Amino acid sequence: MCIGTPVQVVSVEGIAAIARDGDRLVRIDLSLTGPVAPGAWVLDFLGAAREVLDEGEALKIRAALEGLRSVMQGGALGDAFADLEATGPRLPAHLQAALDAGRTTG
Repeated sequence: MCIGTPVQVVSVEGIAAIARDGDRLVRIDLSLTGPVAPGAWVLDFLGAAREVLDEGEALKIRAALEGLRSVMQGGALGDAFADLEATGPRLPAHLQAALDAGRTTG
């Protein structure tokens, strides 16, 4: 399974960039996102930036990945999913509309 990791661009060199992933620097391909400025956050999959992220979304993803890493090592989840826990489960809009209309099957 491949998991995207939010990284912050440090410098850009044509269609490549150097980005910070925690405490390490990685080289990523920007072919799929186009030009980005230093300081921008991108979602990195196996060395290729797939999506430009706003800082808030990038930090939520990083917190979730840190929480999963902690659980896998026998630690606590902490508040890694606090943004989801605060809202509770939500149905997609089309399913909520069907439920609101009293439909419970197809």
